[in-house]
Amino acid sequence: MSKLSNQKLRKIISWWNLIDKQIFFSFLFLLLLGLFFSFSSTSPIVGDKLNKETYFFFIRHLTYVLISIFIIIFISFQKKEFIDKYLLAIFLVTLFFLILVPLMGTEVKGSKRWLDLKILPRFQPIELIKPFFILLVAKVILNQKTKNIYFNYLFSFLILSVLGFLLILQPDLGQTLLISTTWISIVFVSGVNLIYFIFFALFFLSAITLIVFLFPAKLGYIFLRLKTFLDPSKGDNFQSQKAIEAIKQGGLTGEGLGEGILKERIPEAHTDYIISVISEEFGIIFVLFIIFIYLFIAFKVFNKVFTSNKSDFIKLSLVGLTTILILQAFIHIGVNIRLLPTTGMTMPFLSYGGSSLIGTSLISGIIINFTKKEKTNLI
Repeated sequence: MSKLSNQKLRKIISWWNLIDKQIFFSFLFLLLLGLFFSFSSTSPIVGDKLNKETYFFFIRHLTYVLISIFIIIFISFQKKEFIDKYLLAIFLVTLFFLILVPLMGTEVKGSKRWLDLKILPRFQPIELIKPFFILLVAKVILNQKTKNIYFNYLFSFLILSVLGFLLILQPDLGQTLLISTTWISIVFVSGVNLIYFIFFALFFLSAITLIVFLFPAKLGYIFLRLKTFLDPSKGDNFQSQKAIEAIKQGGLTGEGLGEGILKERIPEAHTDYIISVISEEFGIIFVLFIIFIYLFIAFKVFNKVFTSNKSDFIKLSLVGLTTILILQAFIHIGVNIRLLPTTGMTMPFLSYGGSSLIGTSLISGIIINFTKKEKTNLI
């Protein structure tokens, strides 16, 4: 028994010595910040509007944060061969869930993006599939068995097209553009010929535009959002207008904890407009501090990519995983300050939502695993 305990202790010490602690604690800090903001943004509205306990959302968020921390540590503990071994199987399972969404998904505000299987809490499959999509694309592009590298690019594009098609059926153009942009970044970094890269990009943009025009009943809301974004007087921009007002009201230093009113004025402020809620109560300076943390994580990861002797698969995967994390964060911020049309995209780590947190923790766990130092004889 004592020998078994010593082995476990040695594994924990080895894991601790090998991980990048700055990246690990940055992820942990963002998760705890999200928990704090969940307490601040949801507690005052639950009892009045939803007839639930005052801390209903906070307790649920706390549960998902604890699960997320466990996932991050569990994945970062695994050998890279473990992730490689089960990658395809996990991707196919999550893809199956995504296929089920248009068929039997739960409709919320005119979109079917959620799956309720009764035996599991309601979840959003796209959040779970994103990290495994990135890993699979990196593996396909670097596949040495095919003689023509451009066949690999084409095959990875077909995988993207399947996901894009399933997302458009929901419809969810925001996530479609997110994974597409991430795919483009992976292809670009992999060293593709620039002419082929431009061709792929133009072809994809043309395909998206054509699909939007061919299915106006399903995707007509996109034109409405773009019209409202370009000319606020042409549509309902109540939420984005209130979000901007909240940011202005907060100023540099904010109104103070619990003093913001945006969370009481618009629905889903704790998910879609969490940055505006934070800015109103804690000020733009604090939002800039949060942005700095995201950029610090990106800097640390990209530094590993450019300076380490890790495999091309790990480097390409890290580029994709970091890109999707940072890009989603900046899209969320862009929507909140009206630089971008409304997308309904959550802020990684900070927004309330179980699926978002679990998906983000999967990405974080893989990043920590792939940025670990090579094993030495320190233990």
